[in-house]
Amino acid sequence: MMKLLSINVSKPKPIQYGGKTVMTGIFKEPVTDTVMLRKKNVDGDGQGDLRVHGGTYKAVYAYPSEHYAHWKEVLRREDLSPGQFGENLTVEGMVEDNVRIGDVFQIGETAKLQVTQPRVPCFKLEYKMGTPGFIKQFLESRRVGFYFRVLAEGDITAGDAILRIERAAESMSVTEIVNLRYFDTDNHADIAIARKLPALSPSWKRDFTRMLSQAGERAGNE
Repeated sequence: MMKLLSINVSKPKPIQYGGKTVMTGIFKEPVTDTVMLRKKNVDGDGQGDLRVHGGTYKAVYAYPSEHYAHWKEVLRREDLSPGQFGENLTVEGMVEDNVRIGDVFQIGETAKLQVTQPRVPCFKLEYKMGTPGFIKQFLESRRVGFYFRVLAEGDITAGDAILRIERAAESMSVTEIVNLRYFDTDNHADIAIARKLPALSPSWKRDFTRMLSQAGERAGNE
């Protein structure tokens, strides 16, 4: 059974990083009220840098609750609670191996969301975790979570059941997409397929197209 365990939000806050003041919305905190899920965000939430966060294809970030046990063990920490990884939605029963790009889910009566891409960690996650090298560790674990675009707005509440109402045909899992982008980068045949997935975010399509172009240039120079 899939379930929404926690809704987590934060308005952008300033942090000091690299000698500069940087805005970030990564310090999410759980809310207990019913919240409106909108096309570009969850009510009460915000992003610090809209050039790389938020927008139509990264409107909502979900993270599987199953991964919390892993990180508690690996990092030897007991202070990890919902929202720790900057996720808007802490979910149960939706691990990356079983969630495909293009899958559509319903939460509550009307909210509908479609999976668009994996999450790629940035320095803000490492800052929050206080663990040097965590970006690399997080990505290599493949426990990265995934983004949604919002197909239909609606009220959502922690504890709501999550229903998969459409399974993307001939698609790839979130894990497979992560592997192609970062760990199986010579698999040009599957990369060519991945970049044509209708629901994949435009930025990831561009990344895969660039990878194929660079591979072609290398081959031409050999």
